[in-house]
Amino acid sequence: MRPVLYLSTAIALRWAEMRDVKERDRGDSPVPTAVIILGMVVIAMAVTTFIFTMTNAWLDDIPDPADPVGGNPPGVDN
Repeated sequence: MRPVLYLSTAIALRWAEMRDVKERDRGDSPVPTAVIILGMVVIAMAVTTFIFTMTNAWLDDIPDPADPVGGNPPGVDN
């Protein structure tokens, strides 16, 4: 029972500290952070799409081999 009492007291004290006006967080709101993260995700998706498109275009330019072994050597008949 003692750990439960200790834990509840610690939580109550921390909650009171967090509600105190003097200890209030004066940091930036989470909205600009979310906008920055969203912008980074959009840029990352654009770069990934660009690389994927360029890679597929490069792979499409590679011709298919007509005869992968290069034909029969001279003097060899099938």
